[in-house]
Amino acid sequence: MISVRLPDGSERTLDEGASAYDLARSIAEGLARRAIAAKVNGRVVDLSRSLADQDEVQILTETDEESLEILRHSTAHILASAVKRLWQDAKISIGPVVNDGVNGFYYDFEMEEPFTPDDLEAIEKVMQDVIDEKSPFLREVVSRQEAHHRFAEQEEPYKLELLDAAEGEITIYHHGEFDDLCRGPHLPHTGVVKSFKLLSHAGAYWRGDSDNQMLQRIYGTAFFHKKQLRAHLNRLEEAKKRDHRKLGRELGLFTVSERGDVHREDDGSVLHEEIGQGLVLWLPRGGCVREVIESFWRKAHRRGGYELVYSPHVAKSDLWRISGHLDFYSESMYSPIGVDDEQYLLKPMNCPFHVMMYKHRQWSYRELPLRLAELGTVYRYELAGALHGLMRVRGFTQDDAHLICTRETLGEELVGVLDFVLAILKAFGFEDFEINLSTRPDEKYVGDVELWDEAEELLRQAIASQGLDYVLDAGGGAFYGPKIDVKIKDALNRTWQCSTVQLDFNLPERFGMSYIDPEGGKSAPILIHRALLGSLERFFGVLIEHYAGDFPPWLAPEQARILTISERAEDFAREVDAAFRNADLRVSMDLRNESLGRKIRDARLLRIPYLLVIGDQEVESRSLAVRSRQGEQFGVQTLEQAVAWLETKTAAPHLDL
Repeated sequence: MISVRLPDGSERTLDEGASAYDLARSIAEGLARRAIAAKVNGRVVDLSRSLADQDEVQILTETDEESLEILRHSTAHILASAVKRLWQDAKISIGPVVNDGVNGFYYDFEMEEPFTPDDLEAIEKVMQDVIDEKSPFLREVVSRQEAHHRFAEQEEPYKLELLDAAEGEITIYHHGEFDDLCRGPHLPHTGVVKSFKLLSHAGAYWRGDSDNQMLQRIYGTAFFHKKQLRAHLNRLEEAKKRDHRKLGRELGLFTVSERGDVHREDDGSVLHEEIGQGLVLWLPRGGCVREVIESFWRKAHRRGGYELVYSPHVAKSDLWRISGHLDFYSESMYSPIGVDDEQYLLKPMNCPFHVMMYKHRQWSYRELPLRLAELGTVYRYELAGALHGLMRVRGFTQDDAHLICTRETLGEELVGVLDFVLAILKAFGFEDFEINLSTRPDEKYVGDVELWDEAEELLRQAIASQGLDYVLDAGGGAFYGPKIDVKIKDALNRTWQCSTVQLDFNLPERFGMSYIDPEGGKSAPILIHRALLGSLERFFGVLIEHYAGDFPPWLAPEQARILTISERAEDFAREVDAAFRNADLRVSMDLRNESLGRKIRDARLLRIPYLLVIGDQEVESRSLAVRSRQGEQFGVQTLEQAVAWLETKTAAPHLDL
């Protein structure tokens, strides 16, 4: 007999060799019917796994967070088995669960021809057949040789490549006639899947490398209930409407190329392939929003006690060798540039420059903390298959800051920087956050354990000071220090990684950073890396989707448009335009010989918050008829009144720092 411990602290006695499913049945038949998997000693496993004496066991049902991932992972296997039934010559590769706005899964296949929408419908029908069969998901532990023999016999080259790179125990999962190299866990049987949908198909290079074979990827999703699936599909439709790439074209905000061949969009716009993939062109309207963001950012940082700095786009390879980037980051860096018999590299990060700014003289503890901030453009080589609008590019502007302080003032500095981060994010309209705390890795790390423990506790206290909870990523910190990641939730409840507060015990040592301590000796400072928005490009993409292009007035590229009813109003319209521009308000004029209704519709399509209408009566009274884009009327105002009114309506959020 064995004894296992349940989450409530109680113990249960079972026969030797009993499984997690047996445990569920011993508790209640209803629980066994609802069981999806089990968590044994903190690890999620199949219900069929045998238990050992003194195991701590939790039975997982559909209400547990881990269960949804298991459902989607299992549905990916069902998808692959359906494709193999329809196309026996198809080669299978990988089928992971993803959480990138789709919240589902995908599976990649090598096919002679790309999939079509009709193919997806056919695959869904066969998937339903597989589900109806209620085939159990069976786990088999095999030797590396046996696995190699089996997948070689099945002519699955991608599984063989994955097998060569696999470490530890080799496991194969079966359902029906289908085998897959997989670590699991999975559902008890295929019949547990009730609600699924194949969403789209696309090309994808094997391992994301354009030098490799182009595969065919099918995206899908699954939920435990049809109601959840319908709600999710509705969110996806809304997400399509909010797609920053689509709105970027429609609103004239930016253009960026993601492809290697010349391409013309359906609306006639051209992606400028001559520039290169992943390089953004900010068009006038997008550039206007960027200017507003940067101005707000700079003002906030000055008020927050930061010093604004600038650094070059290139540096000698020596700098990157000292920083360690050449050893650990070279694959993401561009090739060296030979100048005067020396090698220069485009910067992938701003950090080493800020360190060198600190090192230009000796500092005293009385002068710390020092807070350096920069909107610095960096360049990173991203695989072509990973490029995505503004969200993943090769050249971007990072809103970097580096805070250099003593060990004694670290706690106060962490509280201050997290407070600053959240205040700025709230100013842009984000109120819901997810905080992740990543702690010391188990093996490879620099710095003493005492410093790590102290820093991690101070990070916890900083989070607590904001009244927030956090998700612990135990052992997930970088080798050089623990960190806090701040994720924002947008209007569709999607999470986006934005801000990071990262401690660094490595660079101060590498660069020999020091300050004069109270005893007159030299001590090493603590370095804090802080990204607030992440990058201007990605943050702008998030803002577009969050607001569906309908920016709040303080951010809008065009805050008001002057609409004339007749030619007689043109001279006064130009006077009005000048008055608003002199007040630093962003306005434009529509003097076209079109109807007022047409002008209003066009302004609405561009999401312009306010409309200023001038007819004959307004010219006579030197006034404006003011209305919102949604049709709300604000009455007839004199020019002076309208300027003052719009200044109030478009004022940037106040920051109490």
